[in-house]
Amino acid sequence: MANVPLVRRVNGFEATDSITSSHKDSNRWSVAALERAGSTLKALNRLAIRPPVHVGFEDVGFTVNSGKNEREILHKVSGEFRSGELACIIGPSGAGKSTLLNILSGYITQNICGKITINGQARNMKIFKKLSCYIQQDDVLQQWLTVSESMKVAADLKLGQELGSTEKELIVEEILQTLGLYDHRDTMTQSLSGGQLKRLAIALELVNNPPVVFLDEPTTGLDVVSVRQMAVLLRLLSRQGRTIVCTIHQPSATLFSLFDRVYILAQGLCCYQGTSSMLLPFLTEARYICPKTHNPADFVLETLSSVPEARRQLSELCHNGKIHKYQEPTMMPYKKSSKIHSDAIQIFPGTEKDPLLKMEYPTTFLFQFYILIKRMVTQSKRESLKLWLQLLHHSLGALVVGSIFFGLGNDAKSPMVNIKFCLCCQVFFMFTYAMIPILLFPTEVEVLKREYFNHWYSFKAYYAARTLNTVPTTLFFTTLFTTVAYFMAGQPTDWVRFVLFTTCGFLTAICSESIGLLIGALCNERNGAILGPSAVAPLLALACYGFGFGEHIEPLMRYLMNTSFVRYSLSGQCLALFHNRAPLSCSGDICIYSDPKIFLRDLGMIEDIYWQQALAVILFIFLFRIMGFLALKFKLFAGFNSETMVYISKLVKRRNTK
Repeated sequence: MANVPLVRRVNGFEATDSITSSHKDSNRWSVAALERAGSTLKALNRLAIRPPVHVGFEDVGFTVNSGKNEREILHKVSGEFRSGELACIIGPSGAGKSTLLNILSGYITQNICGKITINGQARNMKIFKKLSCYIQQDDVLQQWLTVSESMKVAADLKLGQELGSTEKELIVEEILQTLGLYDHRDTMTQSLSGGQLKRLAIALELVNNPPVVFLDEPTTGLDVVSVRQMAVLLRLLSRQGRTIVCTIHQPSATLFSLFDRVYILAQGLCCYQGTSSMLLPFLTEARYICPKTHNPADFVLETLSSVPEARRQLSELCHNGKIHKYQEPTMMPYKKSSKIHSDAIQIFPGTEKDPLLKMEYPTTFLFQFYILIKRMVTQSKRESLKLWLQLLHHSLGALVVGSIFFGLGNDAKSPMVNIKFCLCCQVFFMFTYAMIPILLFPTEVEVLKREYFNHWYSFKAYYAARTLNTVPTTLFFTTLFTTVAYFMAGQPTDWVRFVLFTTCGFLTAICSESIGLLIGALCNERNGAILGPSAVAPLLALACYGFGFGEHIEPLMRYLMNTSFVRYSLSGQCLALFHNRAPLSCSGDICIYSDPKIFLRDLGMIEDIYWQQALAVILFIFLFRIMGFLALKFKLFAGFNSETMVYISKLVKRRNTK
């Protein structure tokens, strides 16, 4: 079958499609689609000019530990993906498509053998992360921002502060027009369709014009029309000088013909690498004849799944990816109209003189913190239902607690009622502020993974913003609850005591939220909902120990009680209510605890000092925040930067062999 080159002009640039005579119709549709796209989509002329980046790999293998055995997912596959191409990785389920994409993008770095090169040089991950982006299958984006706001945040973080807001707005406008999102720029992200979400995910990463783009199943969940639009868009973007690699589960015939390079995997072996038009001649060479009415992609996948020897035969025929059937497309040249981002990476990085090696992020820590906390505050304000529910929850809770202990705060006849009042406040703050991040933070972590891996900001800046973001609302709601419950319960109308009492409640809420963030970083929603109450309940039990025999608490139990932040906060509240207080009124004949000192003595708090109790809770807050920081950092790095885990696994293996 003769190759027929078709040359068309898209956005003023030439694009060549080499096709075989048996697939002219589908490729004519492809070129026509590109022409139609060119009439509405504009070239990205304002983005920073990037050098072409070719990704190569040789004898790449990957193994995973499953119990006592190791399972090999990739069997020393080889291949390359070139600049200016739209490439896809296809194969049956479990073939290793996503694994290969994760390895090439740097998302997985452990248990890998082989060689990965960038423009013929060994890959430097520190530099490669700045030149590439990875768009995962799940479209987890910021729901409470509009399209324009999301793009503005990305531009502020990824383009640096040397560019003015006007220039950034022009870049954002150009990208939105190119990807067909400009008419939806004021639409909330949560209101976008599936195809629009995919395009927005791509738009966010195009802000700094990465020369390499990885996409995991970009057509999943889209209808036929949206799939075609997505493929045409990706092809247009590749023609502007990018290396675009995506995994596709089962492409249609028209979608298959749009790809410049096809990489076929089956059970960890490369069974073909080359243009889509050369696949059928390759299969014919191996004596697998595709019927004229069949989709070539469907035929090769059915063959690989149903004929066991086909995998080995095709892999040997292409030398596991080292031989490819390929015709190079014509790449769209750039129109140089902007000097954005200077010429920092005009030359491919790899030498010590490269400026990128000295620049960790385009923006400073403080600027990242400002942008992130501004985004978090904006989203919190727009989650009106969440705020109203919190207001209702705290108001009703305060009314219930105040009604139970109504007017009993100064009655020496029932002194333990005041302890129960303090415990109710502690329990309310503990479970309320521990469960919110346990249930919501895992979803936020998924957004963090995407943005952090694609080099938007430093992890420290994010965690600092996340830590301080909830402080104002927590202070407001804890003060609201305490105000209503405190005065309804008839506690002393001394503003100093009220402020001290409220401060302990606020510190309990912040400390509980810290525990929630720690659990939310380690677990998903289901496991966290079980682990959360199980973790805080023992702390509450330790806080209550010793009531009535405070002077005779065993040394071991006193030591264990010191591990509970609730005990310190509860002691602080009791000191706020009873320290240096006048005798309580007695409504009965005998009131043993009319003297607050005797009451504090039997609670085991007579020697406690308020500021020490508050300081202890603050130290617990720092402890849990640091633990949450380390847990979240480990979770982020365990997938794509786990040299420590590799070292640990090697030690375990050596120990087992001995």
